[in-house]
Amino acid sequence: MLGADKGQSASLDGEDLAIGIVRARFNDAITSKLAQACVAELAALGVAEKHITLVTVPGALEVPVALKAMADTEDYDALIALGCIIRGETYHFELVANESGAGVTRVSLDHQIPIANAILTVENEAQAWARTEEKGRDAARVAVEMANLMDDLL
Repeated sequence: MLGADKGQSASLDGEDLAIGIVRARFNDAITSKLAQACVAELAALGVAEKHITLVTVPGALEVPVALKAMADTEDYDALIALGCIIRGETYHFELVANESGAGVTRVSLDHQIPIANAILTVENEAQAWARTEEKGRDAARVAVEMANLMDDLL
């Protein structure tokens, strides 16, 4: 017999949470808009401005090392990765997308901290712009929900 599904009751109340965000600067206009939507949604969910830390790194490959440094402090309930990788004409797209994603996951698992991965991987700039605000908001909601769920589980 199954018990209660803790995931179904996970709260979107961010009032007592501290959230760290790492934003890749590459494709700056897009990632700035991602960050703006994310921070606005965190505020709407009750995360106090003083409990939101936003750092910027050059590109998506640098996101995991900054996330690791933040996770090492144990000051955050959840982290958020923001970036935008647009396919080009070379294999570089796959390398950056795969390695940044694997790095984000590794930090999350190694530190048992939820990380909302909103590093967009798209074919073109139009696809990125179409996803920017929604994915920024989604990342905030995932971070808050997972932070509360982890608090319930641990």
